[in-house]
Amino acid sequence: MPSSRSRRRLSARRRLVLATLLVASLGAGPAPAQATAPAPFALEHDSTLSAAARTAPGTNLLVAGIDRRSGLTREQIRDLHVGGKECDCTDVMMLVHLAPDGRRLSVVSVPRDSYVPFAPHAHPAHSGKINGAFQHGGPDLAVRTVERATGVRVDHYLQTDFGGFASAVDRLGGAEVCTDRPLTDPKSGLRLAPGTQLLDGRGALRYARARKVSPPGDLGRVRRQQRLLLGMVDRLARAGTFRDPLALVNAAQALAPYVRTDSGTGLGTLFSLGWSMRKLTPADMEFATVPMSAFDHRVPDWGSTLLWDRARAARLFAALREDRSITAEATLQAVPVAMEPSRVAVQVDDADVAEALRRSGFAVTATPAPAVRAEGPTVIVYDPRRERYAAALAAALPGAELRPVAGHGDLLRVTVGTKGRDVAAVTYDRSMVEGAPATGEQLRCR
Repeated sequence: MPSSRSRRRLSARRRLVLATLLVASLGAGPAPAQATAPAPFALEHDSTLSAAARTAPGTNLLVAGIDRRSGLTREQIRDLHVGGKECDCTDVMMLVHLAPDGRRLSVVSVPRDSYVPFAPHAHPAHSGKINGAFQHGGPDLAVRTVERATGVRVDHYLQTDFGGFASAVDRLGGAEVCTDRPLTDPKSGLRLAPGTQLLDGRGALRYARARKVSPPGDLGRVRRQQRLLLGMVDRLARAGTFRDPLALVNAAQALAPYVRTDSGTGLGTLFSLGWSMRKLTPADMEFATVPMSAFDHRVPDWGSTLLWDRARAARLFAALREDRSITAEATLQAVPVAMEPSRVAVQVDDADVAEALRRSGFAVTATPAPAVRAEGPTVIVYDPRRERYAAALAAALPGAELRPVAGHGDLLRVTVGTKGRDVAAVTYDRSMVEGAPATGEQLRCR
């Protein structure tokens, strides 16, 4: 007589066979889209993609959220809080890499104002904000432009709009997010109390679109979008959805009507991807934002744009191509600071520490060293009005004690202690402060 463990294995095998047959009966073609959505498109790779990238290990998805309100009633627009003029461009762009063994999921957010060369299309060759590629040439141009900019092959394309996103979240049972402070954004309609919350589709959309909460702007919003994706995947994983073939079929069917895909991505693909993720834990998921070198690069016709840090972005995308962990990529781990070091005026009583701080760009004045060093850590004295400046300096002086003193003035004074002569290299990059490589375990709700 079979043991209980054998019976469980047999039952699981039968459920997998049944699920596979069900997927096959539904067809392996493109996922059914909403009635108003355009037909799937044939995915083509950019001509600049290297041979190594075309055969690189793993599976890569481009997930796009479109700023589109077409098909929504006035009541729906009010309910979702998505008033305003649509741009018919990508509001969200995530490049997702799944390792061949399903043991790691890497998500890299591409800020929508990134200034990049567009892939060839009907217009003369030009660059622009990456979110405009969709507007210029639909998903085909969006995919090829991402491939051209990153050197990473895109295997599957998933697209949704405001209404589709909210409906998909509802059909999948909601998304779990958390915050240690109230989050309120009148423009997106977000009102979130401290603690862990299970958001419905409407709440998830408001959370994903919020820009007027801390940290503000698109870069802070990108990290919240990553947390939202993590919350959805983690909740489905804890519910056993990825390990239960029939539950996974149901989830794929629930998602399919609200996403547009390329012609090679169907229910079978969604099922296969979900099944590959059945052993993932939050520690196996990692998230990052493309590193930046400039945050207000002005371009005629495009306005304020973001420039990528070419060297660090290249290393990030090389890690994706080569199926390496982005959180383990040492060259991406320079300490990021949100204040440009050249704006931080510092007085230091140690010549070696002063020189090391200068190498990171701080505006340093050295003063004579004391005859006897004070026991203990290095101390940074600063005016409370200069808190952001002090935080940037503290990142370069591990273990330093921050000591606010009202009326101290603009100059920050560093007194080096016997336990604090180490200096860390820092880099000015708000995208890394808010979007540095991090695991799902570090970002998840607890």
